[in-house]
Amino acid sequence: MSGALKDAAIRVERPAKTLRELALDKVREAIVNGYFRPGVRLVERDLCAQLGVSRTVVREVLRHLESEGLVANLPNKGPIVAQLDIDEARQIYEIRGALEGMAARLCAERGSPEIVTALEESLTAIRNSYHDNDMAGVLANTSSFYQTLFTMVDRHVAWGVVNLLTVRINHLRSMTIKTERRSIEGPLQMAKIIDAIRRGDGEGAQRAAMDHVAAACAIAEAVLSVQKPAE
Repeated sequence: MSGALKDAAIRVERPAKTLRELALDKVREAIVNGYFRPGVRLVERDLCAQLGVSRTVVREVLRHLESEGLVANLPNKGPIVAQLDIDEARQIYEIRGALEGMAARLCAERGSPEIVTALEESLTAIRNSYHDNDMAGVLANTSSFYQTLFTMVDRHVAWGVVNLLTVRINHLRSMTIKTERRSIEGPLQMAKIIDAIRRGDGEGAQRAAMDHVAAACAIAEAVLSVQKPAE
């Protein structure tokens, strides 16, 4: 066996994620899923104990989440889970409606059966996740649905813009998907998008996508208007 092969045989592979990345995923998920409610203080010492990581890692995680808009650093109080703002939510949904409507229209005009098949697969996975009460699965498969909508028509820049908002979108989505009848009405609205794309109806696909976003926006506004921060 050559020296190069011997070296390869004993090489220690880099873990898929660093400790910092794993801690970041855990805290982000805890915020998005409501384990840490808006307004609650994020105490470094407590997070170190809960996560089993150093204070340096916790500080890096909190700084990153602040850049994502999930954490706010208040004078004399320190880091807290950021309050979701109704006006900011409206702006996020405005951007989503415009971009997703455009992507849906382009998908319909492309006339590709592969797009329809991929969207139907994601929608089936969303329905299955709802059936299993797997909200993390709903979020993941919904993101997959929209990724297909953008990337199958080569709108990678637009998808990149949506991705910049993904954490905040999922924070809002994590609330709307749990509301009454959303498990039925949401997939039905998404099915209308697919039906219009299948027919090659660009205007109908754009309208269906924007209607779906408008419905989600209305739900988010209602939830945020009555949501109380943690004491």
